[in-house]
Amino acid sequence: MTLRYILPLVIVFVLLSCSDEDINNNPDNSEEGINGNLPQWYYSGGELGTTFLSTSNAFEQPTKVIQTEGMYQSFKNGEALFEKSFNSNNTGVRHGLGPAYVRSSCIHCHPGYGHGKRQEDGSFNSNEIGNGYLLVVYDKDTEAYVPWLAGMPQSHAVAPFKAPVDESKITINWVHYTDEWENRFPDGEMYDLIYPEVNMPADAVYVYNQGYDNLGNYGVKLESTIGIYGTGLLDAITDEDIVAEWTKQEKDGYMRNGLNTNYFESGQWKNFYTNTAQGGDGTPYIRRYTYAMSRGPLQDAAGANAFWNITNVTRSDRRFHYLDAAGTYAKYSSKDPEVQAGFETYIADLDPKHEYPEFWEGSLEERIYNYLTSKNLPIEVSDEEFTDLMVWHRGLAVPAVRNIQDPAVAKGKEIFEEIGCDYCHRPSWTTGDDVIKDPARFFKGDELPRYPHQTIWPYTDMVQHKLNMMNDIRTGWCRTTPLWGRGLHQKVTGSMYADRLHDCRARNVVEAIMWHGSSESDALYSVEKFRNLSKEEREALVKFIDAI
Repeated sequence: MTLRYILPLVIVFVLLSCSDEDINNNPDNSEEGINGNLPQWYYSGGELGTTFLSTSNAFEQPTKVIQTEGMYQSFKNGEALFEKSFNSNNTGVRHGLGPAYVRSSCIHCHPGYGHGKRQEDGSFNSNEIGNGYLLVVYDKDTEAYVPWLAGMPQSHAVAPFKAPVDESKITINWVHYTDEWENRFPDGEMYDLIYPEVNMPADAVYVYNQGYDNLGNYGVKLESTIGIYGTGLLDAITDEDIVAEWTKQEKDGYMRNGLNTNYFESGQWKNFYTNTAQGGDGTPYIRRYTYAMSRGPLQDAAGANAFWNITNVTRSDRRFHYLDAAGTYAKYSSKDPEVQAGFETYIADLDPKHEYPEFWEGSLEERIYNYLTSKNLPIEVSDEEFTDLMVWHRGLAVPAVRNIQDPAVAKGKEIFEEIGCDYCHRPSWTTGDDVIKDPARFFKGDELPRYPHQTIWPYTDMVQHKLNMMNDIRTGWCRTTPLWGRGLHQKVTGSMYADRLHDCRARNVVEAIMWHGSSESDALYSVEKFRNLSKEEREALVKFIDAI
């Protein structure tokens, strides 16, 4: 038996060897856990989805199902697709990068499979592993994404094509912010708050430099990637249970901003996720993934989408390039003399046998445009590879709670509940039958890991709320991010800070909490309660949040 499998068993043995007296220090000892000894909330991912490692690779571990259902090799194959960079070659392993792309690999944005790391003052360097920032370029008047860039703007390209955005001209500036309490607790302790401002001048935009003069009143914000571990467990929560949570909160009426009526109103879900473009039949599903809740079930959600649009590598259900929806990049690239000069060599390497007539017929401008907008591109990622990736994606476990025998952690859990943090950061859910849902109808279901009837502890209500922070997330609406595992962020990523909140503005838990405290925030009540805790109580709450 290898160390990989021995270590979890050793850890479990040590934990189970704790004395009854130690366990009785935990206020939830009355809640019988999976083994009848430790409390249930220790097992973040339930019986099937918890890993017992808290090392630097804690987010990379397979769930129990991966091993018991014979999916381990598929899981490892998918892991390699996530970790390794794609190449601009037209043949060979992981070929097909570009013509424009966001990153060359998934792990660029998800260091250690976790949340992205914040970038310091200065330039926006997406070549750095760990920079999980995605540029959010939006119309300040409507808050909609601008039409002249892809929703995930690309700052790289394969010659002869040019990057839609020149990131060397983008700067990030961290600004200090003073809140209504002068960044001071009643007992005199101070804290610091900072937020990012992003500057992207017009000449950083490729189409602008090519003559496009309708950029409008645009702004730029940052959104960082979140951890991808445990997403298969969240997918196993039923639509009905999530709708019930939205219904409950609407009836309670605690949120000063209400609920997002674009999605939910009068007890009814309104804006469903469907897919008819990639083989789907338009079956409606509620939305559950991304800050903006732009995606439905995991099998067609952010990860499945990003595997295509981050690298622009095609697969059988997406035989087209990810570019701006308006076709602006394709139009101006096709007219660019420098792109035209290199296109013959580029397309000859891509299609040496002239199997795609639209790449070869017409003027050079027409050929380039036809290539960039084609819906029939060569397949670069096989169905088997994509299946392996999703076995891995759905098969990532969640680290068990750390330091569960520490009395301060137990005290912090009590405070978390007393001051109302557990309303939005709902501690637990019970999964349903976990019937695989796939809007794109790519998967049959039996090839993926499943997690039926598990009690899991993600600490999210799967609902959107508003915090109304300075330079807030686009639209202000943000789905409650799961807290599970986040206390391991620095160990896993090597970051200097805890990098909490959607743009990594919070360098520690206290800053994250205090950013919840604007006068128009849905969480103001809890922040006011937090402010009036003693220093010891605040520290206990922080220990609990870092432990879960």
